[in-house]
Amino acid sequence: MAHGGPLFLIAGGSGVVPLMAMLRHRAALGSTLPTVLLYSSRSLEDVIYREELERLAAGDGLTVVHTLTRAQPPGWTGLSRRIDRAMLEEVGFKAQARPHVFICGPTGLVESAGQHLLDLGYDPSSIKTERFGPSGG
Repeated sequence: MAHGGPLFLIAGGSGVVPLMAMLRHRAALGSTLPTVLLYSSRSLEDVIYREELERLAAGDGLTVVHTLTRAQPPGWTGLSRRIDRAMLEEVGFKAQARPHVFICGPTGLVESAGQHLLDLGYDPSSIKTERFGPSGG
């Protein structure tokens, strides 16, 4: 990104789809911009683009972190809970790095992650969101 710091992408389920377009564009440019994708899925089988993400993460500057919320395969050493403040703090960039943040997923995940990032001192104008799921009362 020409204006500011690194890229922090947060996805829940199929919310990875628009973020994947960003990662593909980053790869096509040969960018080495520090980038973290934090991707929450129910199980390893539910990870969309799993093989492609593994290939992209082998390049410069991209870290892909999975958290599996319902089922973990034998020997899983990764994260195994819903995205929370501690996880964002652990895998994300410090607010002082001025990261650009894009969050896409179910409404609850997007609202929660966004609020946690604000609580961690992220600039509200640096957080862009897209949500899906039921609406109304």
